[in-house]
Amino acid sequence: MEPPSPISCCCGREPLGKGGTRRSFFAQAAAVIFGAVGLLVPTMVGVVAFLNPLRQKGQEGGFRRVASLGALPEDGRPQKFAIIADRVDAWNRFPNEPVGAVFLRRIGAGVQAFQVICPHAGCSINFDAATSGGRFFCPCHAASFDLSGKRLDETSMSPRDMDALQVEIRNNSEVWVKFEDFRTGTPQKVTQA
Repeated sequence: MEPPSPISCCCGREPLGKGGTRRSFFAQAAAVIFGAVGLLVPTMVGVVAFLNPLRQKGQEGGFRRVASLGALPEDGRPQKFAIIADRVDAWNRFPNEPVGAVFLRRIGAGVQAFQVICPHAGCSINFDAATSGGRFFCPCHAASFDLSGKRLDETSMSPRDMDALQVEIRNNSEVWVKFEDFRTGTPQKVTQA
């Protein structure tokens, strides 16, 4: 059997010349570039989706509509209201769920707001109307706070007074509260991230 001639190959086709090799190189380079872009796009989308909850953390803590001014007793007795918002748990979003609660107290034309979580250990504070004038009371360690949120007993286990929140009255009738959570067990009021 005689060896194939340089003009023909074993399959009967002619071998590629210099132009064919160059075309083959450009085709391979284009395939690599398009393949890299094809991998890069879904990778970047995945990274953005993965980091999305971190980006949304900065959007929390804004003002939320809590109640109407007419829902608060004019005598200054505190009322407890739920804070309704979209709750984000890792990468899941739960719309319109309770995310906390606040006490609102009408004082003349203004409103005071307090976080219901005790600064000591995170227990839920109650309002005790049975005592003279009323008081806030934490059942976990028997701490009492007056209607302005101050500790009634300086030797209390609570490291600070109740956590006051910023309030805005909008449209002359809507009570908006800047809802925030604070670290418990610390003497300073530190916003919890």
